[in-house]
Amino acid sequence: MSSDWRRDRIGAALRGENPTVLRRLASGFAVIGDVQFLPGYSVLLADELGVQRLTDLPRARRLSFLSDMDQLGEAVEQACCRMDTGFRRVNLEILGNTDPFLHAHVWPRFEWEPAELVGKPVWLYPRDRWSDERFRLGSQHDVLRDAIGRELDRLALMA
Repeated sequence: MSSDWRRDRIGAALRGENPTVLRRLASGFAVIGDVQFLPGYSVLLADELGVQRLTDLPRARRLSFLSDMDQLGEAVEQACCRMDTGFRRVNLEILGNTDPFLHAHVWPRFEWEPAELVGKPVWLYPRDRWSDERFRLGSQHDVLRDAIGRELDRLALMA
């Protein structure tokens, strides 16, 4: 996986060059996370370049983004629930403290997480989890990617 797309994730998605894209949604792109220490971690990227905050969007687009965040969260929940008996819940977050573009994190949470972290924000995980090659997105995640994508397709049909 080339890293060039990482410098412009949204532009790369718009050009069809972002390999993490799961599906195109109404307000953006559902992508699987670069790291998978919590399998199923996904992100919703707004599809408008230059948008940094939810409040940068007109109200109708804000509601569309939040609806897509909910849809991605439900897809991750359904896929992870079927694939891992230790699945607990999904955490949804819009932070924007590091990357200067509107995006929402969808974090699956599991019973098998370390006891000292299971009830805490994901951001308290040790830094090595974010860079350890064992957790880097790769072909070993294809089944999970497909499961989340199928759930997104199913939810779109129900809308």
